[in-house]
Amino acid sequence: MRVGLVVACLFVVSACGGGEPNLLNITQPSGAGPDEFAVLPTKPLIIPDDLAALPDPTPGGSNVTDATPEADAIAALGGNAEVLSRAGSDGALVAYASRYGVSPAIRAELAAADLEFRRENDGLFLERLFNVNVYFDSYEEQSLDQFAELERLRRAGIRTSSVPPDPSF
Repeated sequence: MRVGLVVACLFVVSACGGGEPNLLNITQPSGAGPDEFAVLPTKPLIIPDDLAALPDPTPGGSNVTDATPEADAIAALGGNAEVLSRAGSDGALVAYASRYGVSPAIRAELAAADLEFRRENDGLFLERLFNVNVYFDSYEEQSLDQFAELERLRRAGIRTSSVPPDPSF
């Protein structure tokens, strides 16, 4: 009887440790079903009148039939898609965003900090045991209360055009 109880306790305790913490406990589907985002439609193949007009093939370079969703969206909205191909078209934005310097290891630093945060806030024992979703509780202090922020902006007289007008007016 005692041996069985000890073995059962070992199984329960062993289930608690190791691995990366999972705050958003959503049941995983069985099997590796199809990935609908793995297949992208390409543009139709067209033989140009002048084959010399084709770009030279470069490893890792773009292809004439590659999908260009940003350019397609700009063209569909009536803009000039050629603006995207200009060198440094986002130069002013990048310069402004990096005016205080940039860290080349920012992704690794943020990933390590988030992993440590998730390890510290991975829920209580019974929450982990029964796969209770603790994601929203863990990140609650870091989230923005959108309705309070909307009221603060309205009190300051700032127009919020993407939000319906206040019904009390």
